[in-house]
Amino acid sequence: MTDKKLLNSLSRLGFPMFEPSEELDVNGTLAEVVVSHDTRLWEGFPVLLANAADNYQFAPDQVEKKLFTVEHKEQYHRLLLLSASVFSLYHLSFPWLNKLKTSFSEEDKALVKIWRNALAHNQSAEMPEEFDPERVKGLFELYFEQKVQKDRRRKDKYEEFSLEFALSQVFSPKQKDLFKKKLSGDPLTKTEQEYYSRTVKKKVVALANSEMHGMARKLLEQ
Repeated sequence: MTDKKLLNSLSRLGFPMFEPSEELDVNGTLAEVVVSHDTRLWEGFPVLLANAADNYQFAPDQVEKKLFTVEHKEQYHRLLLLSASVFSLYHLSFPWLNKLKTSFSEEDKALVKIWRNALAHNQSAEMPEEFDPERVKGLFELYFEQKVQKDRRRKDKYEEFSLEFALSQVFSPKQKDLFKKKLSGDPLTKTEQEYYSRTVKKKVVALANSEMHGMARKLLEQ
């Protein structure tokens, strides 16, 4: 049975069904996955590595140092080869992986190609029995979808903050509210409409002037 501390740590590396812990030892967590003998976690190892490499201080040699039997070291090597196969299938590259590949034997390189092909065509017979191609890909594609959504939310949030900052440089809080209401097509009171026409609209016209916009860009480039 996988212990609670390991499951908590796994959430931080891309398994969202578990609650995250306050602290995370990335390399220690990956080592625990290796020795867990939990096929579900082994098939998700490429997801864990992708998250670890993207967000944390993953060091392949530090994981190996935490493994104390030949069996566990061999299993870790197989999981690295599996991950390399998955990353190759999805055309992903990481600095740590490029460096690690230089230590791969010719047999290792051949296995990565065989397993990549097996994953691409769902050929279970070509994979080690503990790895199901469809489950391995399913977990990784779920990670991809979550990452795309996360990146999109981060981009949207940045653009929202950037716009708010820009509007605050031009309009007072009251003017900014009227600008947004007018843009959204919300009805304005008579007083608001008069204030918008008298003050806010002049700034909007100035902002919309292409020549002024061009001059502002030139100033920023100097």
